[in-house]
Amino acid sequence: MKETILHGNIISADEYGKITIYESGYIVAIDGHITFIGKVLPRECQAVSVDDYGDALIMQSLADMHLHAPQYPMLGMGMDLPLLEWLNTYTFPTESHFKDNDFARKTYHQFAHELVENGTTKVCMFSSLHREATLILMEELEKAGLVGYVGKVNMDRNGSPDLQETTQESITETIKWVKECHFEHIKPIITPRFTPSCTDELMQALGQIAQEYHLPIQSHLSENLSELAWVKALHPDCEQYWQTYQKYGLFNSRTLMAHCVWSDEKERQALKDSGVWVVHCASSNENLISGYAPVHKMREEGLKVVLGSDIAGGDHLSMFDNIAATIRASKARRIIDRWKTDFLTVSEAFYLATSAPNEFFNEKPGFALGNKLHALVIDDSELIAATKMTIEERFERCVYRRQKNAIKAVYSEGNLIFNRK
Repeated sequence: MKETILHGNIISADEYGKITIYESGYIVAIDGHITFIGKVLPRECQAVSVDDYGDALIMQSLADMHLHAPQYPMLGMGMDLPLLEWLNTYTFPTESHFKDNDFARKTYHQFAHELVENGTTKVCMFSSLHREATLILMEELEKAGLVGYVGKVNMDRNGSPDLQETTQESITETIKWVKECHFEHIKPIITPRFTPSCTDELMQALGQIAQEYHLPIQSHLSENLSELAWVKALHPDCEQYWQTYQKYGLFNSRTLMAHCVWSDEKERQALKDSGVWVVHCASSNENLISGYAPVHKMREEGLKVVLGSDIAGGDHLSMFDNIAATIRASKARRIIDRWKTDFLTVSEAFYLATSAPNEFFNEKPGFALGNKLHALVIDDSELIAATKMTIEERFERCVYRRQKNAIKAVYSEGNLIFNRK
C-alpha cells in the first residue's frame, strides 16, 4: 500500500463556476486514489511522511483534450495563415518528418516532459499517420507519467505526396496499431483527421473498428467557414457537417470534436443529443482566424465542453495560458453578441480545463474522494503584491501570471512525476 499526503493551500473545482479552498489543508491518497481532503489530518495518517508545500497553492493538474503532437516542432509558425493554407504550407510537411523514428523519439521525449513541466497530466491527442511513430509517442507519454489517449491519424485523400495513405493501408495499419497498444495509461483513440482527409470507405471502416474494439473517437468539426464549404461539396447528401461522422458511427458519447466554432443551433442540438464532447481551442481559433465559439451558450444549452491547446494552431502548451485565452475569447464573443451573452469567469474556465474532463475519464469533479490524485503545486512567493492576497486572488493571478519556474511539483495518479529542486 502506497500513501501520498500533500499539505498546502488546496484549491478544488468541485462545481462549475465555484472553487473550494482548504487553506493549509491536506490531501491523502492511498494507492493513487484520494481518500481524504480537509484541514485536519486524520489520526491514522499522522505517522506517514507528508509532502509539505507550506504556503504554496495545490490544485488539480490540467487536461489538454486536443493537441497535435507532431506539430510540436512548428509551434509559433505560420500564424498569419488561415486554416487550410496553414495545413498545406506548414502542417503536412512537418508531420511527414515522423516517418523517421529517431526524429520521432527525440521530439516526443522532449514534448512529453514539457507537457508535465507545464502541469498537464491528462491528454487526448493526435499523432501523425505513421504507426511506429505513434507507438513511440505513446511510450514516451507513458514513461513521463501522463494518462490519456493518442490516435494514429487516418488520411487517405487531400494530403500531400509525403503525407497520405491508401485506403487499405490506413485500415490495415490502424488495426495493427490498435493490437500493438499495450500501455497501461496511454490508450488508443480512433482519429480520422477530419472529413476532407478521409474517403467514405475509410470512414466506414473506422466506425467499424471503433465499435469492434470499443474505442473512443476524436476529430474536428465546424472549425472554419472554408472547411464547411469543402465538406458540403464532398458530402452533398449531408445537410450539416456532423452528419458526415454520424452516418459512419463516429458521433457518440465517446467522441471528442474539436472547435465547433460555427456549429449552429441545429448542430449544437445534435452534439447534445449524441453526448459528443466539444473541445474548445481558443488560441488556435484566433491564430487561424477561425472565429469565436459560443462556449457560454454551449454550456447553458447543456453541451459537454472541455479545453484543448490545439498546438500548433494554438501557440501555447501551457493550459494556464489556454485558460486565459478562453476567458478573453469569451469576452470577445460577448462583444460580437452585442452583450447579450455572458463571458466565462476564471473559475468557470478552470473547471473546463480540470473537472469537466474528469467525466471523460470516468471520475467526479474536483479532488473528489475516489478520484485518482492528479495535482500540481504552484509557488507564487516571488510575485509582489501591494496587500495580502486571499487564496482565491492568488489562484486567479496564477492563471494570468506565474513567476519563473512556478510549478514546483506535479502528481499523476498519486505519483510524483515532476519535482523542481
